[in-house]
Amino acid sequence: MKTRLAKLLDRLENFYGKPKRSYPVDPYEMVLHRNCGYPQSDDRCEKGFLALKQKVGLRPAEILATLDTKLAEVMRAGGMVPELRARRLKEIAARVESEFGGDLQAVLRRPLSEAKKVFKKFPTIGDPGAEKILLFTKTAPVAAVPSNCVHVLPRLGFGQEKENYSATYRSAQEALRSELPEDCAAQLRAYLLIKRHGQELCKASRPKCEQCPVSPDCNYFQSQRPSE
Repeated sequence: MKTRLAKLLDRLENFYGKPKRSYPVDPYEMVLHRNCGYPQSDDRCEKGFLALKQKVGLRPAEILATLDTKLAEVMRAGGMVPELRARRLKEIAARVESEFGGDLQAVLRRPLSEAKKVFKKFPTIGDPGAEKILLFTKTAPVAAVPSNCVHVLPRLGFGQEKENYSATYRSAQEALRSELPEDCAAQLRAYLLIKRHGQELCKASRPKCEQCPVSPDCNYFQSQRPSE
């Protein structure tokens, strides 16, 4: 028997279509992708990542051999503070080259807690980013929550909005664990649908509840209706 969340995800899929991954699924490339855009968004990170791939290359040795000024110029494709992002890319490349022999895949064979610690040493990678890597590489069925859409699940009644981001994230994550199978495919599908819903309709501010396919079952929508 399907849980309430599973049924809501089915309705989101009927509305948006089957979710598709548009990110790299190699751990090293995921770390690079995350650092190629600022302010971080899928679009800016993708533009910066593609510029890096086409004009410099992704291998650590290629990044390290590139002049700082050229790397910063390439990073302009991904938005603001290109010099900072260029420095971060060199830091990432240097660490992967010196500590992991140019291959970050080996980290995925370590215990999960240890792998998470390794990924969190890279710039801009916190718990959400590290858990996303573990899920997207299908290393483990981690109940990852999209970092910029953590509000979606509590609004629907899964987890609670807490006083700080980390507590809200953990609350939403526990709800995912309790509602969905411990399976990479199920957790990945949930991640992608929640992310798309949070980006398109269930925005952090000024959500488009009137267009939402699950608003009749949304705690947030029901609580806002009287005031509207």
